[in-house]
Amino acid sequence: MLPTLQTLIGLKFRDESILLESLVHSSYVNEHPDQTPISNERLEFLGDAVLDFLVAAHLHDAYPEMSEGDLTASRAVLVSGDNLAVIARKLNLGNYILLGQGESANGGRNRNSTLAGALEALIGALYIDSGLDAAHSFVNSILGTQFKEFSVNGIPKDPKSLLQEIMQSRGHGLPLYRIIEEDGKPHAKRFTSIVLFDDKVLGTGIGNNKSEAERAAALDALDNTPL
Repeated sequence: MLPTLQTLIGLKFRDESILLESLVHSSYVNEHPDQTPISNERLEFLGDAVLDFLVAAHLHDAYPEMSEGDLTASRAVLVSGDNLAVIARKLNLGNYILLGQGESANGGRNRNSTLAGALEALIGALYIDSGLDAAHSFVNSILGTQFKEFSVNGIPKDPKSLLQEIMQSRGHGLPLYRIIEEDGKPHAKRFTSIVLFDDKVLGTGIGNNKSEAERAAALDALDNTPL
């Protein structure tokens, strides 16, 4: 499992035990206290702080014209749970999180808080294992596209609004969103959305509700499609 994940995310841990710890949800510890007595919550705490610092440092250095208020707003968008969950889904991180059976059955593997927490824990683990430079490189790799948007669009906006503005500025019409799949139990739904223009699929996204799936599809379009 761990070698596959490391290949997928482009990282190589010197100490794989710290990587494993970053993937252990508290629900798994509750069911297997003798096997894994430590969850990823401490690493999540550390990774959250490391991520905040790295994003703040990047914004401060790259955009000297930004006011303190704009810097704060920009960082909040980039490190939000919704944004981190979208990134975690792109990395397929949910497939590697160790969950208790009940949490897994209730849709925990696709829950925003679980995915965002695991990504923050992964950043914390990388910081401990390989240092700040390695964590910095990883954060740049997962947020690089969004960092670049600042030079053109300023403070990041909701992906749907930003996609609409870009398309209209280039003389296109409005994008169309369509839910193409809905699965899961009533309390743990999973939606898949596509965003189209002229019957061409620009992006695909998954979320816990329709709005979240549409935002993820818009972000996918912004990341991958030459509009």
